[in-house]
Amino acid sequence: MAVHTAVETNPEKAGAHQSANGLRRQKRDWVIPPINVPENSRGPFPQQLVRIRSDKDKEIHIRYSITGVGADQPPMEVFNIDPVSGRMYVTRPMDREERASYHLRAHAVDMNGNKVENPIDLYIYVIDMNDNRPEFINQVYNGSVDEGSKPGTYVMTVTANDADDGTTANGMVRYRIVTQTPQSPSQNMFTINSETGDIVTVAAGLDREKVQQYIVIVQATDMEGNLNYGLSNTATAIITVTDVNDNPPEFTTSTYSGEVPENRVEVVVANLTVMDRDQPHSPNWNAIYRIISGDPSGHFTVRTDPVTNEGMVTVVKAVDYEMNRAFMLTVMVSNQAPLASGIQMSFQSTAGVTISVTDVNEAPYFPTNHKLIRLEEGVPTGTVLTTFSAVDPDRFMQQAVRYSKLSDPANWLNINATNGQITTAAVLDRESDYIKNNVYEATFLAADNGENPPASGTGTLQIYLIDINDNAPELLPKEAQICEKPNLNVINITAADADIDPNVGPFVFELPSVPSAVRKNWTITRLNGDYAQLSLRIMYLEAGVYDVPIIVTDSGNPPLYNTSVIKVKVCPCDENGDCTTIGAVAAAGLGTGAIIAILICIIILLTMVLLFVVWMKRREKERHTKQLLIDPEDDVRDNILKYDEEGGGEEDQDYDLSQLQQPETMDHVLNKTPGVRRVDERPIGAEPQYPIRPVIPHPGDIGDFINEGLRAADNDPTAPPYDSLLVFDYEGSGSTAGSVSSLNSSSSGDQDYDYLNDWGPRFKKLADMYGGGEED
Repeated sequence: MAVHTAVETNPEKAGAHQSANGLRRQKRDWVIPPINVPENSRGPFPQQLVRIRSDKDKEIHIRYSITGVGADQPPMEVFNIDPVSGRMYVTRPMDREERASYHLRAHAVDMNGNKVENPIDLYIYVIDMNDNRPEFINQVYNGSVDEGSKPGTYVMTVTANDADDGTTANGMVRYRIVTQTPQSPSQNMFTINSETGDIVTVAAGLDREKVQQYIVIVQATDMEGNLNYGLSNTATAIITVTDVNDNPPEFTTSTYSGEVPENRVEVVVANLTVMDRDQPHSPNWNAIYRIISGDPSGHFTVRTDPVTNEGMVTVVKAVDYEMNRAFMLTVMVSNQAPLASGIQMSFQSTAGVTISVTDVNEAPYFPTNHKLIRLEEGVPTGTVLTTFSAVDPDRFMQQAVRYSKLSDPANWLNINATNGQITTAAVLDRESDYIKNNVYEATFLAADNGENPPASGTGTLQIYLIDINDNAPELLPKEAQICEKPNLNVINITAADADIDPNVGPFVFELPSVPSAVRKNWTITRLNGDYAQLSLRIMYLEAGVYDVPIIVTDSGNPPLYNTSVIKVKVCPCDENGDCTTIGAVAAAGLGTGAIIAILICIIILLTMVLLFVVWMKRREKERHTKQLLIDPEDDVRDNILKYDEEGGGEEDQDYDLSQLQQPETMDHVLNKTPGVRRVDERPIGAEPQYPIRPVIPHPGDIGDFINEGLRAADNDPTAPPYDSLLVFDYEGSGSTAGSVSSLNSSSSGDQDYDYLNDWGPRFKKLADMYGGGEED
């Protein structure tokens, strides 16, 4: 760098050419060596690092400055410079772990800011001090090693970092094991590589069943492990001894025993307990049981209880007391995982199991079930068919077996209760509805007389019935139709036989010789073994219904025949050979005269019905014309009819008698439709004129008004021939008059009611009550 500057360091560090003005550069090109500053310096601050001077400072006034990180860039003002003297200072303690070096540039300018010298580079390095301890990445490390591992087996690695300079002793870390817990079987079971931190086994004897876990304290020290000058830190290494299958399972006892009833399955008869020192519920501990002898038929299996690891001897195939009263099993136990290398099975890994079988009452059984026998149908009642006997498996129990029917749909069979002999109780018929595919099936019960409780078994007997020719054929169809002239159509006939081959077709169809008219009028033509044709032999046969007997014979041995009658309707036919309508009637057996008589009867019957309807209509019309005033449903005898309200009661003395008079208009009556009429309505037609009263009469005229109305009513031919009680609307409450019920024939009032005797027979009852007549 070509600059005209001089650099001055501390006086102690200055070399030759020192003068009163400091160290002055003699050459134009000078590379300034790096400036080393120790970290964590205690000061005092600011502390001078170097002085920069220009050769032109004698000629002009120069100002010095520095730029870069630590000066005018963050971190700010770590370094500064005296602008006049050019002395550069550090203002505070340095931390190498925060920043290890700084790159600054020094500038020299005149008072006008013009560059005097080219900038020079200043490199400042922070000298490391051992001010940081090693730090482990984890405070707790977890590792594992198999039990029984050989010395030198790798276990785990621990790592510590030192923030100091790793190229110096300050940052060089070394490891060592401080303590091991427990110290069994040796206090030095592990060692650690001092530089890499790898932990390996150093001694044999790791046994998980004795020590499952080790806790090792590891120390990391810088200054290359110098305990006197270096800084240290510790961490914990937890080493788990993992299990290997180095302990075979062993039975807790050499023999076991159990008991099982015969004919039972899925029953646990014995529990086999084992001991295994390996880790529970691991493949090295889980037991597997195997029966190696004593059960050739596979009656038993040994299942493992997943919780207790016990072996459960279970019956999977029913045992029979009569066959085996006891079993001697040899069972071996092993683990899911194979044994570790060099480990042998223990003699205690096998055990004997004695299983006793207890006898129970077993149900009798039929050795042949279903049993099938074959015989011809129709054997007579009481025929011995077979002996259907059962066997009682309880050979060591003296028991008797009794037989009975359980299912006999047709009730055709009997069974001997003692020996099981089957006999017929009726004739066996293959054509019965109880037969399916020629087989009749019945079920029988065999029960012993054992105790707790008696046992029973069922057996099915199947009887295959061989067909015999016991059913004569039946002619089909039963009815047919044919034209009265031959060669127009024929009747195809066949036969149905309930039997089966060879007792069915081919059939023989023939006409009987008696009566002779059958063969004279009809003929049969054979088509094949099952069908024939019936046709007219003569050229014309009168229409009608004819019973034609036909003999049908089957091919059985011996053959059976049957004379069947077919009803043939002979009728006139059209050109297509179809029976006409008139012909169908004629074919029904009616002549022309009969048909005409039937039509005349139908016409007469329709005429009578029409006349009856007309008469009923006329009678109904007359009934409406002569209808009485009162219909039966409006009969008012012994009834109370409610009319309009009379008024306000006894205190209202101004009676409006016009309400009792003949209405001035008859429109409401004349417009009423025929039918039900009320007794308060006047009948249609001429009537005597009732007396007309003034609109507002004097109260004393009431008696005269009633007398006049009575005479008119007695002479009125249209009035009802009986008394009528007319009831008006409710008068309302508040009347000062007492109840009418308080009146009686013995009333002592001053009113004279003798005039009621003059009103006629209709008022006789009222006159007797109030007229003062003598009491009986």
